[in-house]
This record gives sequence, C-alpha cells and structure tokens, in this order.
Amino acid sequence: MSGFVAINPARWTRAALALAAVLALGGCTRGMSDLHDWVAQEQAKKGAPIPPLPVIKTFETFQYNDQDQRDPFSPSTAELQQNSASTGPRPDENRPKEPLELFALDSLKMVGTIGSGPGMEVLIKDPGGVIHRVHRNEYMGQNYGRVTAIADDHIDLVELVSNGNGGWMERSASIALGEK
Repeated sequence: MSGFVAINPARWTRAALALAAVLALGGCTRGMSDLHDWVAQEQAKKGAPIPPLPVIKTFETFQYNDQDQRDPFSPSTAELQQNSASTGPRPDENRPKEPLELFALDSLKMVGTIGSGPGMEVLIKDPGGVIHRVHRNEYMGQNYGRVTAIADDHIDLVELVSNGNGGWMERSASIALGEK
C-alpha cells in the first residue's frame, strides 16, 4: 500500500467545479462580431414610407346676430318664455329630504304592509338592509317620488323628472311586493 495515494473527495469535487467554470467562461470569448453584423443589417434596411398628413379643411365661420337667424345651440325666445311662464309641477325644494330619498327607486324593496284601510303602512327595505315604515304622501327615490297609494301587494308613486326644457313632468312608478 505504500505506492497508492488516496484522493480526498472534497478536493476532487472542487477541482471538477473549477474546470467546469473555466470551460463555461471559455465559450464567452468568441466575441460579439455576429451581434454587430446583425445590428448593421437591421440599420441598413429601409422602413415603410409614411403616408402624408391629410389636408385639413377650413370652414367658413358664421355669426348668428340677425333677428331672423338664431344660434342653434341656445334656446329660442319661445322656449325661454315657455320655461319662465311654466305652471307645471315643480319639486318642493323647501321641505327636508326624507331618508329614502337618498336611494334610487330601483334599489328599494317592498317587504310587507302593516294595518289596513287608509292608515296602512308599507315596509320598505333600503340597500343597507334597514326597514322603513312609509305612509301615503311621503317621499322616496331620487326623483321626488311621492307615495300616492298603498295596496297589499304594491305601492304607487308619482315622480317628478326634468323634461329637458327647464321644466318638470310627472311620471308614474310602482314597487311590487318582493320585487327588487
């Protein structure tokens, strides 16, 4: 046994790792000439032609200062007179808002009634899950909806909505029992 030398396995592993690192780094010394060639080829290519900008048409301006020709974007004198002399329905802005007027009408749900006859109350559930007692002539919904009738299975309301000309018009609505 005097002629045989034992090799340490840890030393053998370190030597193999060092040899692998030298070989891996040796592959990086090839250079970047192929990359430079590719960049030069791409820069030499011509791009697609850019289409010319479109010609902007000029329009003649027109002033609406004659009595016979009115500005189409402003209300006519007839519309202004109609709006100022409108005797149609108007929301009562002076009354305090009721709790159910904070919610859209379609988000309220009728869950039942209490009582009978003219003193009947309806139970309305708001989106937060709170149940409110509502009587005739009370308001609910965001369009000034006033309760006009209460039945066992539904309530009727009259809402005031803008007619688009500065006035208001009435619109009927209802909420049925169990309807969302």
